[in-house]
Amino acid sequence: MSTINYANSMLHSELADAVGKEFVSSNAADQLGHSIDYYWIPELWHDRGFDNPKPQFIVHPATAQEVAKVMKIANKYKIPVTPWGGGSGSQGGALPMYGGIILDTKRMNKVLHVDTDSLTVTVETGINTQHLEWAIEKKGFSTMHFPASIACATLGGFLAHRGTGVLSTKYGKIEDMVMSVEVVTPTGEIINTLPVPRHASGPDLTMLYLGSEGTLGVITKVTLKIHPIPESRKFHAFLFKNMHEAMTAGANIMRSRLRACVIRLYDEPETEHLIKRVLGIDKKGAYLVFGFDGNEKMVDLEMEAACELCRRQDHEDLGTEMGQSWWDNRYKFFYPPFMFHMPQAFGTLDTVADFAHIENVYWAMKNTVNENFPEARFIGHFSHWYEWGCMLYARFIVEEPPHDPEEATLYYNKIWDMAIRAAIREGGVINEHHGVGLKLGRLMPELYGPAFNILESIKTSMDPNNIMNPGKMGFRC
Repeated sequence: MSTINYANSMLHSELADAVGKEFVSSNAADQLGHSIDYYWIPELWHDRGFDNPKPQFIVHPATAQEVAKVMKIANKYKIPVTPWGGGSGSQGGALPMYGGIILDTKRMNKVLHVDTDSLTVTVETGINTQHLEWAIEKKGFSTMHFPASIACATLGGFLAHRGTGVLSTKYGKIEDMVMSVEVVTPTGEIINTLPVPRHASGPDLTMLYLGSEGTLGVITKVTLKIHPIPESRKFHAFLFKNMHEAMTAGANIMRSRLRACVIRLYDEPETEHLIKRVLGIDKKGAYLVFGFDGNEKMVDLEMEAACELCRRQDHEDLGTEMGQSWWDNRYKFFYPPFMFHMPQAFGTLDTVADFAHIENVYWAMKNTVNENFPEARFIGHFSHWYEWGCMLYARFIVEEPPHDPEEATLYYNKIWDMAIRAAIREGGVINEHHGVGLKLGRLMPELYGPAFNILESIKTSMDPNNIMNPGKMGFRC
């Protein structure tokens, strides 16, 4: 025991020399706080009084240079390093499954430069995303990245798993907003990708790091597009006879190439329960809301064209007030008393497919959950739309899951396995914007097939000691 403690003290000293003594912690409270994110399994185990894997040290670097020093120390001793932002992820992506070092990025939180010619901002990735938005708004601009977790997540977390904001239909996902990134590699080098995202100068290294969830390096700085704050933003809502009618209307808006900033469609069960509770719309059917922003004259023209497309389906026009009400209350859906929580078991089965397959994906997942787990409720909405398809934000909810954590884990994973495999069979993928993490890593080889060997080769080449966030993304531990 004394030898182990001596080794820990020596490692503590090296880390303190790299980032400062006050920015290295091994106290029990910090270890516990960095052992649970918003993934249901670690919450369950903690709720039942069982231990989750904990880090040995929590390190708070302030610069890319300090991150590089930590990575070189970790490589020397072959100690796992797990990047940590806001801890709000739902996939277990930031959990220290093999102990080691948690690299908490929140000290790297500076807005470095706003370029008002190119309309970009260069910023450190540990910044709280809401703080970034407020800073940009003071200069008359916006990131247009408004995810439900904006108040608690760091920007780096969204980069790590290709996160999506409410206005993604017009402004894109986070990867569409990125110009370039600074990365500390697993072996401790600091690199910068090319300054623009559109070029023919070889493969795009930026996209290699976006979505890699801390397994290929630590993104420490990013240059993002920003946008003028629009003159006008307006919303309209419709209620349709069923989800197919609503889906046809929403898809027609996208196929027409009208530039909606947001479209959101709720299936009949979610309309009946959640929309009723949050917005007070006590009607049966499928609720569709959409919005446009920009120059007011253009907004009005596009809004009228979109409404005309909706009126071709079996509809009830709920008007602008019910559309605006959704926008004003858009974050309430994700917080108490409307969000699910212990002791319920719940999961967000988000996937994405093209318009030719997305309804089949929905019904395959819904039927799989309902037929095999009759005690579960299945609800869904379609919240991020593209020219070619849209994302399904499906959920299952179980009021009384098994109490024993091991039994509950097996039960929970069985729902995920069956539902996601149903999505893959019908043309979907395992996830759209929450990421892979620990939760879905086992399904990555099934999704990619032989191509997964290429991803593993990249991982092995870039992280020869396999210390970067081991146990995630389906990579070998």
